[in-house]
Amino acid sequence: MTTKMTTNTNLGEKTKQRVLVIAPGRGCYNKEELGYLRTHHHDKVELVEGIDAYRDLLKQASIKQLDSAEKYSFKLHTAGENASALIYACAMADFMDIDTDKYEVVAVTGNSMGWYIALACAGALNSDAAIDVINTMGSMMQNGLIGGQLIYPEMDKEWRLDKAKTVLIDSAIEQVNTEEGCEVYTSILLGGYRIFAGNEAGLKRLEVVLPNIDERYPMRLYNHGAFHSPLLDNVSKRGLEGLPASLFNLPKVPLIDGEGRIWTPQSTDTDKLRRYTLGAQVTETYDFTKAVQVAVKEFAPDKVIVLGPGNTLGGPIAQALINIGWFGWQEKNHFSLSQEESPELLAMGNELQRQQVLKQ
Repeated sequence: MTTKMTTNTNLGEKTKQRVLVIAPGRGCYNKEELGYLRTHHHDKVELVEGIDAYRDLLKQASIKQLDSAEKYSFKLHTAGENASALIYACAMADFMDIDTDKYEVVAVTGNSMGWYIALACAGALNSDAAIDVINTMGSMMQNGLIGGQLIYPEMDKEWRLDKAKTVLIDSAIEQVNTEEGCEVYTSILLGGYRIFAGNEAGLKRLEVVLPNIDERYPMRLYNHGAFHSPLLDNVSKRGLEGLPASLFNLPKVPLIDGEGRIWTPQSTDTDKLRRYTLGAQVTETYDFTKAVQVAVKEFAPDKVIVLGPGNTLGGPIAQALINIGWFGWQEKNHFSLSQEESPELLAMGNELQRQQVLKQ
């Protein structure tokens, strides 16, 4: 299915392209992204200083210093309280750089932690509220991770959902959960991947039960807790207790959440938005695949823009769209050829694609 729409304009005005904006999650600030803020956003002084003023009150390292470090440190840069603020700053700064004369943002969504960033991009959280929510939720496990995460492919070589792998994965989860002391859950449905959350015993057993693929999967995600699972019930409760309803506003553009629900400027109940964000969004499966598919079906964007840092979401977004034939993509090769000829997926973490998004 291919759908193209353009914004109606008066004669003499440039026609804008409709875009869906997608914010990345925790796994996008890696060694290659060190210096992203310094390189691309040295002009975003107010944004960075606002975040660092907030963090200074909490005796946390400044994101300016973290981003400007001489060497990348897994321990330092992937710690929740640091990674969340760094990624928010990079992604929000990218959002601010989108050429709004060329593009009309018709909807926003995000992957996992990217949901908080999406709230900020859509205006449901102002700048002060956004860093409060993101830093608070990102710091919940600074005294010790609760559980962990694994990632495993659920697709074939052409990036289409593989039903046999789905059955295998569901069976493995069921088997592991019957074993004493083991807990595993589906954390994120990420295009062609399944991300699992669980306790240490459960993840260790899942690593044994799932067949090894390419000597790479199942793969542990370093410094990740058991996000989007019942293991974070206490994190959710603390978030609800510490982050008041007054932080949340009506979004200025539609938001699509991890259940595929649409929050519009006209109909959003901000109390329900808060309860979802700090409740079910924390403790239940985040269906990023569904969020992307609902977004393109409902808002028919001409292009999809993925905020930086990094470009880890490009594949999962393409996989989600291949499975509904969007943009005419039927398999991995169709997507690759399309991207070479006239890219519909623009990742701001990719320097060439970034140039197509920025004001010239």
